[in-house]
Amino acid sequence: MNRRALIRVAAAVGGLMVSATVGHAAELKVFTSIALKQALNELSPIFEQKTGHKLSISYDLAAVQKKRILDGERADVIILTRAMMEDLIKQNKLATANIVNVAGTPVALAARAGAAKPDISTAAAFKQTLLSAKSISYADPAKGGLSGVVAGKAIERLGIAEQMKAKTTLVPGAEAPDLVAKGEVEFGIAQASEIVPVAGVQLVGPLPGELGSMTLFTGGIGAATASADAAKALIEFLSGKDAAPQFKSKGFETGL
Repeated sequence: MNRRALIRVAAAVGGLMVSATVGHAAELKVFTSIALKQALNELSPIFEQKTGHKLSISYDLAAVQKKRILDGERADVIILTRAMMEDLIKQNKLATANIVNVAGTPVALAARAGAAKPDISTAAAFKQTLLSAKSISYADPAKGGLSGVVAGKAIERLGIAEQMKAKTTLVPGAEAPDLVAKGEVEFGIAQASEIVPVAGVQLVGPLPGELGSMTLFTGGIGAATASADAAKALIEFLSGKDAAPQFKSKGFETGL
């Protein structure tokens, strides 16, 4: 075979390889919580470059995303709280019963950067911090925000719901740390993952003892997906060691 013929064969083989790669590339529709946005915005291009797959990610409150799935919307990958994912299994909304822990984040207190950190080491100390605060903010529990539900229950358990009403600003989603950064409220209660990326705020720490809560985000493959292998690859990537540094830098815990 002469040189020109070899070049033509090599070009043809190369073309076939490119076509095969493109043919196997998928565009994955992902439904997940707003709490994961900062981490996934960094991890998505890494996964895309590594695999050739493309991601189209929808972020919203976890409760909103679950309702969308229950109402019949399709997603290839769903990453919500473990309790929500277990419920979706019961509703036959996942391809398999195998769900994988991706990362967890505690509900925590945010203060303005540079301010003295208040004592929240015990329930009693946390109660005094809240009573002494000029103002606080957290997600409206009525809208399904996980951190807001935890915050509301904690305040009720501390017996200070009436005292806190007048100085509490409820927000629809993850905006509480932003209000702290702007100086509009003194403290915010949110997921640690929603606090850490915000410039101008500092993470004081998780809510103490039984008042606190670790939100565990778990990934599963949507029942109606046509790209199960690519969906599985994304979940394996997000729950693996390569993604752990990005998650940790955004206030998450991994290996749970």
